[in-house]
Amino acid sequence: MRKGQFALAALTAILISGNGFAADMNKVLHVAFNAPETGFDPAKISDQYSSSIVENIFDPLITYDYLARPVKLIPNTTEAMPTISKDGKVYTFHLKHGIYFADDPAFGGKKRELVAEDYAYSIKRLLDPTINSPYSFLVNGRFVGGDELVAKAGKNTLDYNAPLEGIKTLDKYTLQLTLKETNFNMTYILSMPVFGAVAREVIEANAANTMAHPVGTGPYLLKEWKPGTKMVLEANPNYRKDVFNFAPSKDAIDAGIIKAMKGKTLPCIGRVEVSIIEEEQPTWLAFLEKQLDISGIPQPALQEALVIDPKDPTKATLNPKYAKMGIQHQRYKLQEVTYTYFNMDDSVVGGDSKEKLALRRAIAMAFPRSETIAAIRRGQAVPVNYMIPEGVGGHNPNFKGAAEYDPAKANALLDKFGYKKGADGWRVQPNGKPLSIEYATGSAAIDKQWNEYWQKAFDSLKIHVTWKVGKWNELDKEARQSKLQMWGLAWGADYPDGDNFMMLLYGKNAGDVNYANFKNAEYDKLFESSLKLPDGPERNKLYDQMNKIVVAQQPWIFGDTRVRNTLAQPYVKGFKIHPIVNTTWRYIDLQK
Repeated sequence: MRKGQFALAALTAILISGNGFAADMNKVLHVAFNAPETGFDPAKISDQYSSSIVENIFDPLITYDYLARPVKLIPNTTEAMPTISKDGKVYTFHLKHGIYFADDPAFGGKKRELVAEDYAYSIKRLLDPTINSPYSFLVNGRFVGGDELVAKAGKNTLDYNAPLEGIKTLDKYTLQLTLKETNFNMTYILSMPVFGAVAREVIEANAANTMAHPVGTGPYLLKEWKPGTKMVLEANPNYRKDVFNFAPSKDAIDAGIIKAMKGKTLPCIGRVEVSIIEEEQPTWLAFLEKQLDISGIPQPALQEALVIDPKDPTKATLNPKYAKMGIQHQRYKLQEVTYTYFNMDDSVVGGDSKEKLALRRAIAMAFPRSETIAAIRRGQAVPVNYMIPEGVGGHNPNFKGAAEYDPAKANALLDKFGYKKGADGWRVQPNGKPLSIEYATGSAAIDKQWNEYWQKAFDSLKIHVTWKVGKWNELDKEARQSKLQMWGLAWGADYPDGDNFMMLLYGKNAGDVNYANFKNAEYDKLFESSLKLPDGPERNKLYDQMNKIVVAQQPWIFGDTRVRNTLAQPYVKGFKIHPIVNTTWRYIDLQK
């Protein structure tokens, strides 16, 4: 290196150090996703894979304490938690000074400070009809004056310069949100990655492809992206001073985390490389060969990696062979529900008629859920019987909503409602037309295992089934366009409240998170009433009534809730699974 180059590098290091930058660029974390991402514009993504990247690039106003259990919200870019009016309608946030976006040509060579207007603009983008955000349901009808501004825009771009009472800045660093209705969950909602602040200059400069040009104030920036193959994050030199100072919870691992991480400036790791590995066996081999530093245990490897309690398969410990190697093992029952939905707008499986309900109910009764939990999940799951999972506000452990497995009764039900068998032995619709169901699926080995059980279910009913095979992101796009008949999904908690799950069948969310396109006036009325109530017995009664409607109408077939088994290499320090946050890369270190 020539003298002039060294001097420049030394000066850069001093400037970066003064901003609190401590990431070691020689430390590279290797992880993998099992499905491809869609992009990195917070307003345009909804899948977990893209969100996992977005949450490392963009900053929401508030976030979660890394170690606290049960989970706890804390300030992120704000000086304190928001001031909330007694009626739960007005939220006021005061931003910290001196937080800067990552450098970008759109800023004209200047350092660009984060201000309240950035959050106002970012929230308004979710309302913009031309963006058609998959998370628009979180803001539609929410803010005072918002509906009127959207109506005025029609199909055109929202007028971002128009005054909006519900989303306004009181000064450079103060944001005030005014809701039309009481909602005490708004702090949880605003902690989601979708509410990370973007800079208007960057969005407008890259309007043709905002998904590929994320610029935020978070700990990392996107250095490289090969769609569907690889993503590389590098520590953001402009990231503010952030020190690991969390208090330990009662979890046994917290003492070791505090010892390894307390007082360190975050992030410690300079580079995160994310690969897409859709097949499970290669993922497992990559971890064993230390090509991955953190990984879930793929289903086929569970019996090899774990010692599973035969009396209770949800209890398991790490195989001593791997424990002796220093491999870390963490288990956690996810705050999720898995389900298979019927497209209620579809002419074959949808609709409110008794015969269509009988068809949906029969299919639900024919699926051998206990077998898939034992064989595919290897016992690392529990049945879903309620729309809200355990650990989330509003869960009812005594509600039994899943259809009972009984192929004989399922066939009798189809006979009763006119689904007769033709000369070839296969059923036809009550109107005499052929009966065939198209089920959407991926192409990985694990998908084929699930399809075998679905084939068994449909064969037991004498119903033809065909497979619509595609990648997850492709199927998701078609699902939102109401082009799929049936598809199996998982929904993990964005925040630990029942509202986040009951909204999945709210009629106004059809085309967004309501993949089933379920529309029921009574359900919608109950849901809207529940939004005005805090977590408690009164709201839980409404949730029970809503679940009864779902059981009666069968837009979903309840699946299971998985127990996550995650492994980390011995040199990964500070690692702890978080129930809500997708990734914890900023909080860990590598000490090889």
